[in-house]
Amino acid sequence: MRIAVAIPCYKVLQHVLGVISAIGPEVNVIYAVDDACPDGSGRFIEKHNSDPRVRVLYNPENRGVGGAVVTAYEAAIADGMDIVVKIDGDGQMNPALLPLFVRPLIRRQADYTKGNRFYRPESLHGMPPVRMFGNAVLSLMTKFSCGYWSSMDPTNGYTAIHTAVLRQLPLAKLERRYFFETDMLYHLNTIRAVVHDVPMDSVYASEESNLKVSKILPEFLGKHISRLIKRYVYLYLLRDFNIGSLYSVLGALLCLIGITFGGFHWLHGMATGVPASSGTVMFAALPLIIGIQFLIAFLHYDVSNVPREALSPELSDED
Repeated sequence: MRIAVAIPCYKVLQHVLGVISAIGPEVNVIYAVDDACPDGSGRFIEKHNSDPRVRVLYNPENRGVGGAVVTAYEAAIADGMDIVVKIDGDGQMNPALLPLFVRPLIRRQADYTKGNRFYRPESLHGMPPVRMFGNAVLSLMTKFSCGYWSSMDPTNGYTAIHTAVLRQLPLAKLERRYFFETDMLYHLNTIRAVVHDVPMDSVYASEESNLKVSKILPEFLGKHISRLIKRYVYLYLLRDFNIGSLYSVLGALLCLIGITFGGFHWLHGMATGVPASSGTVMFAALPLIIGIQFLIAFLHYDVSNVPREALSPELSDED
C-alpha cells in the first residue's frame, strides 16, 4: 500500500524538520501543509528540507488544523495514495509509531486509527491535570455523539485513514478547527466505519497549545448535542428502524407521559394544598420508571451497535 503523511504546518519551525527526518522509509509521500503560517513554514521547509518525498502545499488563508488536513487528504486521493497518516509538526507525535497506526488498516481490521493516551496510566505522565480532566469529559461527550463507545481521547490528532473510506466522507463539510477530529468520528460512524485506538504516550514539547479547555468545553457541548441528535435521527429513524429505535421512542414517550402527568398533579396539589393520592403518584411514577428502563435498553443497544466489520476491503475491491 502507498502511504502518505499529512503534516499541518502553523508556527512549527522549531520542530517540523525533525518530524520530517524521523519519518520512516515505509512512507511514499509527505504533505507539509502551510496553513497561511505567518512564519512562512512552507518556504522554510522548501529551503532547508532535503527529503525528496516532501511536497509542500499552501492554503491561501488560515483554515485551521482541519482545513490543513483536508488539503492533504484531497492531494492524497488525487495522487492515488492508499493510507494517509496525520502527524502534527510540533514534535508531540512520535513518527516511529506510524507502523502501529497503519498495521490495522493494512490487515483490513480497521478503516481509521487514532492515538489513545488513556490506554495505560503510565502514558499520562506529563499531561497537565486540567487537560486530563477536559479530555476525559470530551471523551464521554464523544461516546454519546459519535457512537464509538470503546474509543477514548477524541482530540488526539495522531490518526490514519484508508483513502477508500476517505472518499465516502463529505470533506467539504468537516469542521475546520479543534472539533475536526471529533467531527471525523461522527461522519465515520454514519458510514459504519471501524475505528481502532492505538496506545501512545503523551508528549509535550516547548510549544504552547492554543487549545484552552475552559473555552472549548461550552462550544464543544453544543456541537456534541447537535451531532447526537443528527446521528440518532439518521441511524435510528431515517436509515433504519430497529429494536433500538423502538426502545428509544417508547422510552421517551413514557417518560414524557409520566413527567407531564406527575407535574400537572404536583402543581395542582401545590395550588390547592391537597396532596396527590397514592394512586396518582403511582400513575405518574410507573410510566416514568418503565420509560427509563427502555432508554437504558436503547443505550445498551447503541453500545453494542458499534461498527465491527471494516469497510475499506470492500470499497477497495470496488475501486
